[in-house]
Amino acid sequence: MKKFIIISSIIFLFIIIGYGLFQLSKSRTFQLFGGLVTNVDTTEKLVALTFDDGPGIRTNEILTILEEEDVKATFYLTGSEIDEQPEAAAKIAQKGHEIGNHSYSHQRMVLKSPTFIKEEIEKTDELIRQTGYTGEIHFRPPFGKRLLFLPYYLSQNDRKTILWDVEPETYPDIAADANKIADHVINHVKPGSIVLLHVMYESRQESIDAVREIIIGLRAEGYKVTTISELLEYKS
Repeated sequence: MKKFIIISSIIFLFIIIGYGLFQLSKSRTFQLFGGLVTNVDTTEKLVALTFDDGPGIRTNEILTILEEEDVKATFYLTGSEIDEQPEAAAKIAQKGHEIGNHSYSHQRMVLKSPTFIKEEIEKTDELIRQTGYTGEIHFRPPFGKRLLFLPYYLSQNDRKTILWDVEPETYPDIAADANKIADHVINHVKPGSIVLLHVMYESRQESIDAVREIIIGLRAEGYKVTTISELLEYKS
């Protein structure tokens, strides 16, 4: 009986530790190393519009919308997709948008080795530079997940972890309707917010249809839509 209690206690302890690490890996308020940004504490009515993944089949479409609305945004691209569509990635840079690093393979970077993390980030950095982009390269972890080695690598290289605080596509009923996506963003942003959308895949029609409405709605509320780098200039 005593042995059973000890084994049960050890198993329970591991479950608790595992649950704690899982919660830590997706925390929006804390990580073990380096800077974590989900929004910027500012009174300026600025909102960063960010697009994850790609480049994809709808790259030209989103670039046309942004050009027509005279907006610059931040695109978090994966290295593998830059490899597949280098001309589309280069067009994002040519249009004056900010390009961020979203890893090479888009794998969860939680239970990964330091070598894997270093190679994923640095290979993608190199591909981003090959597009002609010359600005600062911010990093966003796939799925927002990180634990130990990723934050440590970023902190050692003076780079922040960039997340978000407005994510309408997380809710299936909202993600299925462009008007609901736009309404959610407009109603939930605050000065310094970072909006996350996925617009470059064929399956993301509702998301890309919402972008123009989001921009128009935010402007009506007095907001300027901008990039991560410009938003970070207001970080205290």
